[in-house]
Amino acid sequence: MNNDSHDHNTASWIALANPKSPENVGLVMRAAGCFGVRGVFYSGQRYHRARQFITDTKDMHEQIPLNWSEDLFAALPPDTVPVAVELVEGAIALPEFVHPPRAFYVFGPEDSSLTQAQVNQCRQVIYIPTTGCLNLSASVNVVLYDRLSKSAQREQGDDLIRRSRDTNNRLRWRRD
Repeated sequence: MNNDSHDHNTASWIALANPKSPENVGLVMRAAGCFGVRGVFYSGQRYHRARQFITDTKDMHEQIPLNWSEDLFAALPPDTVPVAVELVEGAIALPEFVHPPRAFYVFGPEDSSLTQAQVNQCRQVIYIPTTGCLNLSASVNVVLYDRLSKSAQREQGDDLIRRSRDTNNRLRWRRD
C-alpha cells in the first residue's frame, strides 16, 4: 500500500495541546487511521479526565498509539519537522504549504490557542485560510487531506474504495 503509514521516509504524527473534548479526540483518531498517521500525542489533563467518553467509532486507538506527554515536543520522532497549525500572523496558508516528508503537526486546544512557546518550538507554522476558526477535528482532517492530496505516493482506485467503504455500501457508478 502506498500511504505514509508504511514508508519510513514519509510519515506523520499528530500532537494535540491540552484537548478538551473526547469527541474531538475520537474523531482525530478516526482521521489518523484514515490518513495513515503513525501516532497521536496529547498534553494536558482535560482529555485525560474525559477519556472514557471517547467517540473513536473505528477503535483506531487499538491500532494507532494515543499517548499522553507532559511536553509534546519531547515526543517528537527523530528527523521529524514540528509544524504548528494555528491562526498565527506570518504563518503559511495551507494551500501554499509544502508538507515535509516527516511531519509532527501540532494543534491547539478547542477553546484556546497554542502558546507562543509552543509556536516558537515549531520549524514551520501553517494556517487554514477560512473565515473564522475550524473545530479541532475538522482542522486535523483538512491538514491531513491536504497532505494526502499533495503526495505523489497516494493510493487511489476501486481497490481502495472496496477496502475503505462501509460493509453496507456496494454502490457502483458506470460512466456512459
